[in-house]
Amino acid sequence: MSRYAHLAFTENVRRVQEERGSATAMTRLLAGDAGRADRLGADEAEFIEARDGFYLGTVSETGWPYIQFRGGPPGFVHVLDAETLAFVDVRGNRQYITAGNIRGNDRVSLFFMDYAHRTRLKVFGRAEIRDPAEFPDLVGRSGDARTDGHAEWLLVVRVEGLAWNCPQHITPRFSESELSDALEHVYERLVRLEKENLELRSRLGAQD
Repeated sequence: MSRYAHLAFTENVRRVQEERGSATAMTRLLAGDAGRADRLGADEAEFIEARDGFYLGTVSETGWPYIQFRGGPPGFVHVLDAETLAFVDVRGNRQYITAGNIRGNDRVSLFFMDYAHRTRLKVFGRAEIRDPAEFPDLVGRSGDARTDGHAEWLLVVRVEGLAWNCPQHITPRFSESELSDALEHVYERLVRLEKENLELRSRLGAQD
């Protein structure tokens, strides 16, 4: 996380940390080579490729931040190597705010959330818009329509820093598939109980 901390802990941030008494504790996060980008390991790759969506932050030339949600089937964000992420961007409302911001400032922030397990991964990087034809394999694997548009371009992100965040204040939320798996045995039990109930009613009716 050292590179992430060096990017995030600006002079003003450090001043606030001093004022609020957390500067000493935060100093340990600054240890290491500030010039070397953080690397994506096996844990990060597995986490990212299991997500069906993430939040993408960019900044306009006027300085205003912009956040957008990007979603798709699990695995639509690919970890190409220890330094690079990529995903096929499918046409949406055609405002192109994210794309325009990246054209002026390639710095981006990606926020991956696993609500069910209260886990989050933050990533700083530099984004580049590429022609999907350059990576036909990725388009084939992750270009499944998540809207009724088409693959607009490929967004390639060179990772600069990353940080796992604490689970504090994350409210657990579950997808339909996660709930279905968890409640499968409950449904099976309900079916058995309903069957037993019908059999008992049938027996009672026969006794009458």
